[in-house]
Amino acid sequence: MSLAACLARIDEVNRQDPKQEDDKDGNRVPACLLYGQRMSAALATFKPDASEVLQIAVRAQHIQRWHIARSEYPMDRPGYLRWRQELAKHHAELCAEIMASCGYSEQDIEQAKVILRKQQLKKNPDSQCLEDVACLVFLEHYFADFAKSHSEEKIISIVQKTWRKMSEDGQAAALQLPLAEVELSLVQKALAS
Repeated sequence: MSLAACLARIDEVNRQDPKQEDDKDGNRVPACLLYGQRMSAALATFKPDASEVLQIAVRAQHIQRWHIARSEYPMDRPGYLRWRQELAKHHAELCAEIMASCGYSEQDIEQAKVILRKQQLKKNPDSQCLEDVACLVFLEHYFADFAKSHSEEKIISIVQKTWRKMSEDGQAAALQLPLAEVELSLVQKALAS
């Protein structure tokens, strides 16, 4: 089986997402499908020579995310972190099943699981790359809407936390994103604090 077949299977799962969002052309599409495609596009720009395993992990970053609802966990920071941890495990296991069905080796599958669980950030270049790409996608595609529904203080704090997770290359790429003036101003305030 090929990389294309594996990505298509991830997309097939993500097409089932009941949550819909507008793509760049204003078409309503499943949110996780759109997110996965945005992740792949950002990876292609950020690291055009990415391995097949990294390309698969990046596409599967939010695979079937709706399966574990945030509301199933306490609405506090520890609850949020537990939810995220459970999601990462779920994404890794589902991606592993798809990779196995596409003929990938156990070694490749384990590598993808490590990346999706974001293990060894700052030490594992592929895990760090996934984190960088996720941050870039957030800033480019989701930050503006997020900023509208939170206080400036919270936004600045989120940007600072996001920035700390990124590599220097990721930070440099983030500064090149086509952000609107309002979002760019918030990023600049966060970095100046």
